[in-house]
Parts: sequence; structure tokens; C-alpha cells
Amino acid sequence: MKTTYKLFSLLCLVIVAWGCTKDFEDINTNTNNPNSVQPSLLLRQVLYNFGDEMSYEGFVAGDLLSQHRTALDFNLFDRHALKSPQLGGNPWPVFYTNLRDNEIILTQSREVETFAVYEGPALILKAFMTAGLTDLFGDVPYSEAFNGVGGTVTPKYDLQEDIYVKDGGILDNLDKGIVAITNYNGVIGLEGDILFDGNLDAWITFANSLKIKALLRISSKVDVSAEMQAVFNTGNYLTENSQNAIFNFTNTDPNSFRLAQLRIGDFNNFVLSETMEGILKDLNDTRINKFFRPTESSGGTEFKGLINGIDASSTSIELAELSLAGTAFREDTSSIDANFLTAWETAFNLAEAAERGLISADAERLYEIGVALAFDYWQTEVPVDYLTGPAAYTATGTTPIQQIVTQKWIANIINSYEGWVEWRRTGFPEFLPVAASLNNGLIPVRMPYPAEEEALNAENYQQAANATNGNDVNVPVWWDEN
Repeated sequence: MKTTYKLFSLLCLVIVAWGCTKDFEDINTNTNNPNSVQPSLLLRQVLYNFGDEMSYEGFVAGDLLSQHRTALDFNLFDRHALKSPQLGGNPWPVFYTNLRDNEIILTQSREVETFAVYEGPALILKAFMTAGLTDLFGDVPYSEAFNGVGGTVTPKYDLQEDIYVKDGGILDNLDKGIVAITNYNGVIGLEGDILFDGNLDAWITFANSLKIKALLRISSKVDVSAEMQAVFNTGNYLTENSQNAIFNFTNTDPNSFRLAQLRIGDFNNFVLSETMEGILKDLNDTRINKFFRPTESSGGTEFKGLINGIDASSTSIELAELSLAGTAFREDTSSIDANFLTAWETAFNLAEAAERGLISADAERLYEIGVALAFDYWQTEVPVDYLTGPAAYTATGTTPIQQIVTQKWIANIINSYEGWVEWRRTGFPEFLPVAASLNNGLIPVRMPYPAEEEALNAENYQQAANATNGNDVNVPVWWDEN
């Protein structure tokens, strides 16, 4: 009787177990959740996350390298220990997370007919983010890096030259993106587009402007004049601030600029750089009132900067004697934008191209247009005599290239790492030595690969590290002529 009971109990357990596992996947799948993210939602996420993250990186790290501002404490990065990011200074995951998600959009656009409208913008975004990534690090994982769950988790590093000029690279993807948009004849609109509100023509204008920028960036290594002239001749590039590839921050969470959401101590850690102070004052540049606050000790009448890279442990600082970031970066963040690309940057790029003989155009006129657009972008009136004084195109003691790049550098504040990237490319403006360098007094010319690459992608990382003298921040990238 006891044996029969045991057999019956065992049978019951088997039946119960079978009943619990049968259709387990169906029972435990939430039918209200889609199996894949809609491209409209993913596009909005990629655009906002990248713009938000890189604007924050621009303030707390990029602006230190470009000497727009300096840090009082937690300032190893400002002292050029770039392998020790603190409040910022690790853009690698920002790029790869968003490039991965953008690749999902691109794949969906090619596999699902109703999503075809996303192909062109996804290709253009891929080119834009890839350029930002390789400009910072040099050779990076690219061709094998976005293959999804079926691809390799240890992608090879591609040469920067190949990333720019080979099939499937930056310039090729810009061209293919334009073609995809031009050939699209569907009726389904582009949703989730917080840059251009679904305007596909605006994406083509954006792509042409990106192409101008990319061609200029590699112009010391490749003859780009024919391609540059062809784009210029179309006239279809960013010419007005109303066309800018930007989105506005707000004054409320969660869409306010990140520095408005952090504690006041973190915000007060960043002050006007002595380099920025000198340049703005020498030019009598009224944008200093937008970018920074007068010192408290002066009663609101004077601006004062600090040399970059102080040794905080041995330097006495009086915050009231230094200029903090302006109210636009904390109290009124609705007045600033996440900047992907602008008309003023495009005008300066074309002015430089004209001055270098890459295109046939009036370089001085393009420069003056760029200055006017840059002041307007930062909601500041151009002083009446600004372009006839030290900021004049042919001002004594300067060169036109120096004037163009310096004006671009000023306006590029909080724009990712662009001020530093342009300094690496051109040598302008002249940076001051940092006070207590942790890089043997040298200003770095590339970002180091992060430590997780050495741990997770060891073999490929080692090859890239060997090519950069042990992941040295002083080894220039391919396009760097200096």
C-alpha cells in the first residue's frame, strides 16, 4: 500500500511538473511588449542620449582639453591623466551604445519594408557618430563592431584611414544615406526625429554639411578639393541657424542640461580657463557674458580665469575670485542646445577650405558669415566694431586660418570634444601649458582606449596598443598633420 502511494505521488509530481513547463515561454511572455523596439522609439533614444551625453562630456571633459574652462578639484583629467576619468572623460561607451542601437535601426530599415524611411538617416547618423569616435581615438573597432548577437564580441580594430575613405566608411555612408533618402518614395514618414521633425530634405542638407567637415578633417592626407567643390556647388548645406542639427534642452528634468541636475558642488568645480579668458578679452568678445559669470568678489564687473591643470592639493583657491559657468548651463538650460552640427561651423569649415585653396569661394566673406551666425547661435549681438578690430580676418599679428579656427573654437564650447580636436588638427588657438601636468608637460593628441577594452578584447586591443606606443595619448591619429 505504501509502495502504491509513492508511485501515485511520483506520478502527480510528473504531471504537475509537465503542466508547469508546458507552454512556459508563452505563459511567461508579456504580450503587451513588442519583441523588438520600434525604430521611431529607438531613433528618438539614440538622438537624445547621444546629444545629452556628449554635451555633458563637452562641459566636464572636452572643455578641459580645449581649455575653455578648468577644474578646481577631481581634476586628474585636466592635468592630462586621460586614463583616469572622474566627473567625465569616458566617451567610448556613449559612442558604442548609440552606434549599436543605430545599427538596429539600419537593419530594420533594410529588412522591413514599412521601415525603409529610416535607412538614409541611420546611415548619416552612423557616419556622424563614427567620425566623432575615430577622431578621438584613432583606429577603433568598426567593421566587426555592430554585427549584433550573431557577430563577434571581440571585433578587430580598423585603421582610421579605412574608416574614413573605404566602402562602408564615413564618406561612403554619407553618400549612401543621401541616395537612400533621394530614392525613398514611400508614404510613411520618419518618426522619432528630434533634430528635423521628420524632414528628409533637412537630413540631406545635414549630410552634405557633415561631408564638408569630414573632407576638411582629412585634407592633409587626401586630395579632397574636387569632392569639396562639388558639395559647395550644390549650395545644399547648412547656411542658417534655423537649419541647425540640434535639439533644445529644457529648464525641467529630465530634459534639462545635465549640469542643472547635479549638485551645486559639481557645477562649481568648473571655472573659466585662463586661456579662454585671454582670448575673449583680447577680442573684446561679448560672448564672455553668456559663457561665464563675473566674479563675486568684483561685484559682478570682472571676469577672471584660472590656469588649467592645477595641483589641487597644494593650490589655494578662492571661488569668489573666479568666474563660474554662465546661468545658461544651470539656471536657464532652455537657452542651450545639444549640438550635432551648425550653420556657423559649416561656414567656418568652408572659409578654411577656401583659404587653403580647396574650393573656389570668398574665404573672408564666409568667415564673416560664420562669426555672425556664431554670435546669433549664442544669443549675443555682434559688437559694431568686432570685425574691424582684433577679430578682423586680416588682423595684424594673425593669419586668416588662425582667425577662422579661433572663432570656431570659441563657439564650440560644450560641443563634445570639438575644440580640442580642431586644435589637434590646426594648432589653433595657442594653448597655455597646464600648471601641474601628469603627461610630462605635453598636451595629449588622442584619447586612450579604455581599460575594459584591454580586458574584454585583449588580442585586438594589444595590436592597437602596439600601434600607439602602448596606448599613448601623445601618438597622433592618422589625419593629424602636426
